[in-house]
Amino acid sequence: MSGGTRIRRATARDARRLTRIVRSSRAYEGPYAPMIAGYRIGPDYIEAHEVFVAVEEAGSPTGAGTSERVLGFYALLLTEAELDLMFVADDAQGRGIGRLLAAHLTDRAREAGLTGVRVVAHPPSEGFYLTVGARRTGTVHARPPAVMFDRPEMILPVA
Repeated sequence: MSGGTRIRRATARDARRLTRIVRSSRAYEGPYAPMIAGYRIGPDYIEAHEVFVAVEEAGSPTGAGTSERVLGFYALLLTEAELDLMFVADDAQGRGIGRLLAAHLTDRAREAGLTGVRVVAHPPSEGFYLTVGARRTGTVHARPPAVMFDRPEMILPVA
């Protein structure tokens, strides 16, 4: 991938980094904060689902080689044909990482024989999903106390 960014399958060792990306997301401040309070992505989740991470190689501060920096990730539930999670680290936004993940997601869904992927979007993310080809199909209504707001429901065609 260009710029040293690539996508790979997540491993159990990524769990803490993915949890940190979710919990530190500025998109979930204010009224959205309760939805991710205490949220955790565990190794069992990563092993049970199609979770992929966008990473870039980062030089070691000691000069002893390189390490990976996780820029974002997505989780695809194949049996439900649904996008469960997609996050890009706040400091990596605006670099095309979300589009890269969305393209990988559609390729992976197509390989799995899906014709579309259901997306229940975080309201501020609706515009992003529309720009990558999703179509609005309805609204998923709030379910207090876990989700206090209505969310757009979409389908992302992959065929």
